[in-house]
Amino acid sequence: MTEGRIIKALSGFYYVQTDEGIIQCRGRGLFRKKKITPLVGDIVLFEKSSNGEGYIKEVKPRKSELIRPPVANIDQAILITSVVMPKFSTLLLDRFLAYIESRNIKPMIIINKIDLATKEELDLIKHYQKAYEKIGYLIELFSAKQPTNMEQIKKHFDNKISVFSGQSGVGKSSILNTLNPSLLLDTAHISKSLGRGKHTTRHVELMKIGNGLIADTPGFSSIDFNDVEEFQLRQLFPEMKKIENQCKFRGCLHHREPACAVKLAIEEGEIAPFRYKHYLEFLQEIQSRKPRY
Repeated sequence: MTEGRIIKALSGFYYVQTDEGIIQCRGRGLFRKKKITPLVGDIVLFEKSSNGEGYIKEVKPRKSELIRPPVANIDQAILITSVVMPKFSTLLLDRFLAYIESRNIKPMIIINKIDLATKEELDLIKHYQKAYEKIGYLIELFSAKQPTNMEQIKKHFDNKISVFSGQSGVGKSSILNTLNPSLLLDTAHISKSLGRGKHTTRHVELMKIGNGLIADTPGFSSIDFNDVEEFQLRQLFPEMKKIENQCKFRGCLHHREPACAVKLAIEEGEIAPFRYKHYLEFLQEIQSRKPRY
């Protein structure tokens, strides 16, 4: 059998990159019965048939996995947001960050369209940039139309498999086209009435950028925490996780409990109030979730 990595999945076919090139494959019939779904990024073993196509026989264990977007073995997630059109939202960004943290994948943030920002908007973005960098997140400001730090951003992708993700219309495909003009990915204008873009990316595919691979994925405007429990949520905010052992109570949810180190850190300016506000919103969302049986 031959080993390779799935770089694209489309219409029931899996396109597997090998040393010999890309082989079009189908999955085993038993996969559906065993509820095994090969994902882009998977390392697989396959057998070639007489017509040159292949049949995937085995999916190797994954080191990481995302459900939305469906991609495996990711080293880092590049979260794309924009200053305007759609407007920058710390609430939405924090949802993405918490989701990525829950999958044990390293996040990086790119804020696009800084060429469209007013001085006031750019000053506010730089304020938030400092807040996220203080937490430990890598964050870059970028303009796909006026790229000045393209090489600096490219180096973050070297020898890694990255996933591009973010709200529709923030410019994911435009950034990829800027980083690698040969991709010629479809882009779409923003609807001013809706404040979001069309979903120009319709499937997941790994593409070469410099010395790494990047998955451009269909955009989405919201994510939920259906598989996150309330005691897990506090682990998804690194600045809270770092000091949780200083709380008086071991199971402190940093909400109504006394002698909470997180609330003290907010008062002392060590934790950004907007991050704590979002944490409480997510906590309430999880606590009000209907029980699953």
